[in-house]
Amino acid sequence: STPTNSGAYAKLAGDPRVFTVASYVKTSLDKSVNDLRDKRLLTFDSDKLTRVQLTAKGPTIEFGKNGQNEWQILKPRPLRADSSQVEALVSKLRDAKMDPAVSDEDAKKAAAAFASGTKVATAVLSDNSGDQTLDVRKDKDKNYYAKSSAVEGVFKVPADIGDATDKGLDDFRNKKLFDFGFSDPSKVELKAVTYTKSGDKWMAGAKTMDNSSVQNLVDKLRDLAATKFPDKGAGDVVFEATVTSNSGKRVEKVTVRKQGTEYFAQREGEPSIYELDAAPVDDLLKAASGVKETAPEPAKKK
Repeated sequence: STPTNSGAYAKLAGDPRVFTVASYVKTSLDKSVNDLRDKRLLTFDSDKLTRVQLTAKGPTIEFGKNGQNEWQILKPRPLRADSSQVEALVSKLRDAKMDPAVSDEDAKKAAAAFASGTKVATAVLSDNSGDQTLDVRKDKDKNYYAKSSAVEGVFKVPADIGDATDKGLDDFRNKKLFDFGFSDPSKVELKAVTYTKSGDKWMAGAKTMDNSSVQNLVDKLRDLAATKFPDKGAGDVVFEATVTSNSGKRVEKVTVRKQGTEYFAQREGEPSIYELDAAPVDDLLKAASGVKETAPEPAKKK
């Protein structure tokens, strides 16, 4: 280092000259073995990930990609997945790192704590190079430890690794009734009325509808989500809604029933039952009643 520590001296072998270089040049070279080690507990390629298995609460859950590169639940039975939740799990596992600077004594303590700890989860991730496994356990003080198939040893990991993996099937299910998301649908059918998007206008037959009122209806359909997934749900049909989106490639039909004070919904072609809060259903029905024709243009003065 220079006397002011603002830079560093450097010299080439066989050259009598001495050069002054920036401090970062020295810093970038002054590395130990631990500094240069790959600290990831799992080294899978996220872009080539094809399968994820998680065994934590309940039966093993297996995730896979569909033709649109979206995560789906394959096991214990085919179900719609909340892709954001699966991606959050993958992200946490990808970012899980070890501390290679731990002492031998701490490493022995971690191994002992893992051996006697309570199992939290086992995750298996598959990419084009094969499978990698991460086992997560916790001790009585809720410290988390992990053992990976990609690197030797047992390592203490942050609690968020435990929180991300300690989940069950319902945590990863798609609670939304419709998949059209924030893309604008091209057609909405509800309560015997069909609204069709023509350019930037919504039409009901030959009638031009008020865009904001139809958009409000679309927003309420988008907001419908399950509070839980009961085994059964019956009752009288309140309404059926069909939404066409993705340039006509996606058509989703949902039937909503009411039994007593409870609402249940089911997507066409799927056995799953979605239990709904009453408030979003009421809001949707109000939005449907509020759809109106566009206001006529005022007559021009002669």
